[in-house]
Amino acid sequence: MVNQSRSFRQLSPPRVLVIGFAVTILAGAVLLSLPISTESGTALPFIDALFMATSAVCVTGLAVVDPGTTFNRFGEMVILFLIQIGGLGFMTFATFFSYLIGKKIGFRERLILQESFKKVDVQGVVRLMVMVISMTLLIEAVGFVLLSSRFIPEWGWKDGLYYALFHTVSAFTNAGFDLFGERQGPFVSLSHYAADPVVNLTVGVLIILGGIGFIVLLELFDWNKTRMLSLHSKIVLTVTAILIPLGMLVILLMEWENPATLGSLPFGEKLYASGFHAIAPRSGGFSTLDVGGMNEATQFFTVMLMFVGASPGSMGGGIKTTTLAIILLAVWTMLRGRKHVQAFRRQIPADLVYKALTVTVMAGALVILMTMLLTVTEHADLLTALFETVSAFCTVGLSMGLTPLLSPLGKIILIVGMFVGRLGPVTIAYAIAQKQGHQPFRYPEEKPLIG
Repeated sequence: MVNQSRSFRQLSPPRVLVIGFAVTILAGAVLLSLPISTESGTALPFIDALFMATSAVCVTGLAVVDPGTTFNRFGEMVILFLIQIGGLGFMTFATFFSYLIGKKIGFRERLILQESFKKVDVQGVVRLMVMVISMTLLIEAVGFVLLSSRFIPEWGWKDGLYYALFHTVSAFTNAGFDLFGERQGPFVSLSHYAADPVVNLTVGVLIILGGIGFIVLLELFDWNKTRMLSLHSKIVLTVTAILIPLGMLVILLMEWENPATLGSLPFGEKLYASGFHAIAPRSGGFSTLDVGGMNEATQFFTVMLMFVGASPGSMGGGIKTTTLAIILLAVWTMLRGRKHVQAFRRQIPADLVYKALTVTVMAGALVILMTMLLTVTEHADLLTALFETVSAFCTVGLSMGLTPLLSPLGKIILIVGMFVGRLGPVTIAYAIAQKQGHQPFRYPEEKPLIG
């Protein structure tokens, strides 16, 4: 037992995160597969339970069975617990409880928190953890009150409060799970609230707040005191401020006359729906329109939004807004004949440019591989397979209708995609690879031709 404890302590932070997420998923899958979790009282096939648990812990929202019609209150609460743990990270919960009982937070725990929050260093990581928990409770409390004001008149006090709680957590964690199937039909998401300003604005803002990252939220919270934002926050807020209006405009123009989506809606509802679907692909997962009924150009544009995803240190997936910004800045720097990448009068280190390229190339390679596999296993067309793959890998949760029809092999492919996408391909690579020392020599330099 001592040897096992010692060997666990010797695990690197990336390996601890991988193992912790895997154990949480397996525990959730076991609970969801039990007869006490389903409406029918029959056991859910384990592969389906594993898919749903992975989707919950990885805050994705893709579902092979409709949560509202398949699970009873116990099963739904298991999903709610899993998405809250998955959004904040299991290590955040474990360390926070240790902090509450007065246990000292060691350097190893700080390293794991640093990896979990994607923070550059360990300085202030415990304070960050406490602030993350506090801010999460505050934001979810406000969202709960706002959604309660809408759902209680429609569903009554008991169901209205329950729906408000579940969908607030699901929105802020960027999970995208909904329970409206038990009232309005399977896999409806928020389609019945396409014209509802309270639901649209509340859920949309929760998705944005959960997607920009806690570091940005804390800096905005302290703005009155510091009057300063880090380069990270400036990049995140700038890219977010560009992508959401741009996405809204593109979707509005492309779907304006589509009878399956915006065509039959009045002007005000067109704005609500297009704005919501510019936010949702950034890892939110909810939908108010039929994604499968969109034009192919809109679906492909949605794929690009999903691939970018949210921001580092957030509950969302994708290659992240900062990664996109650094790559574009590097291209712009090269086109201008300059050597150093700069933004907001700050120079970005070369190793971060390499890391951004690494993340993008690895993510792109995995998406291509998974898409090819899905076209074979599911006999799906290329765009549908690509859409489901990116939605899974970037932990978004939007679907063109393929996910509920997946074969067992297709489910496994997306399970792996969600797991790798939530933790990040670089973290997975670090967890698998053996630690390498610095190379003690350099080879002679030679320049190959490019382009």
